[in-house]
Amino acid sequence: MFVVQSGVVKFKLFTRSFHSFSRFYSIANSHKVVGSKLPLCGAYVQRTAAVWSPGTSGLLSGSSTVNNNNHNIVQTRWNSTDEQSSRQRIRKPLTLMDFPQLVWPSVIKTIRNWIMVHFIIRPYFDREFALPDFIQGAKQALQVVSSSLAGGEVKQLEGLVDRTAINDLKQSIAKMSVAERYDIQVDKEDVYFSFPYQVGVMFDESNDDSQKRFVEITMVFHVLRGLKGMIERGESVPLNVGVLPEFRDKISICNYRFIKEFTKGVDSDWTVNVVNHFKPSDYVEE
Repeated sequence: MFVVQSGVVKFKLFTRSFHSFSRFYSIANSHKVVGSKLPLCGAYVQRTAAVWSPGTSGLLSGSSTVNNNNHNIVQTRWNSTDEQSSRQRIRKPLTLMDFPQLVWPSVIKTIRNWIMVHFIIRPYFDREFALPDFIQGAKQALQVVSSSLAGGEVKQLEGLVDRTAINDLKQSIAKMSVAERYDIQVDKEDVYFSFPYQVGVMFDESNDDSQKRFVEITMVFHVLRGLKGMIERGESVPLNVGVLPEFRDKISICNYRFIKEFTKGVDSDWTVNVVNHFKPSDYVEE
């Protein structure tokens, strides 16, 4: 912008604007990654901003994809300039708990999960355990938990969700608008893809009398809002639904982690200790 006063052009303002633009360009083309490692079922997962996309067409401009432990993580670079609000706006992500955003299966973890189920859990913990049955139960839990959160009725989750997780969810729900809470609600019939991301076994030897044993399973659900109605109307669902613009705002991904104690003599149920929902469209530039 130029300002003319007394026939003299004020180049200082122009220089300042040019410097701001240069700074914006250099940051937008940098490859800065900020993250930390969090423990998850005996493994470590890089915590970054994860973004939905089966291919490069769904990624952010100014983002890059890396392969960390055989699952896709998108590293998002946040630019900061004097005119960011008008040049580049990114929707505020929907966050319930501080947890790595898991999107796709890991080949190594999938093989390890199969070994854990068939050679450890079934022979030594529960001979009747079946992963397909667990997945169906996990979908039902997803519907119950998400419906309670959408209605702001967190107290109803006692006994189904871990107490520590409930406290975190209360704080997150209190900050959300009615529309944001509405996006949380999931019908189990709208889940079009789900898989156990990681199966883990934990032992607690702090008690000398008995060794406590726990099984922890992290589930990933891909949800298309309205899928149930489409099927009932006989409409076909495209295989590449994840990259079609008309479905972009209807897709969400849910990460739920379940835990159960298998100590001898202890009768317990599966409970949820991690609840996280996020919409891939929140990470797409407008």
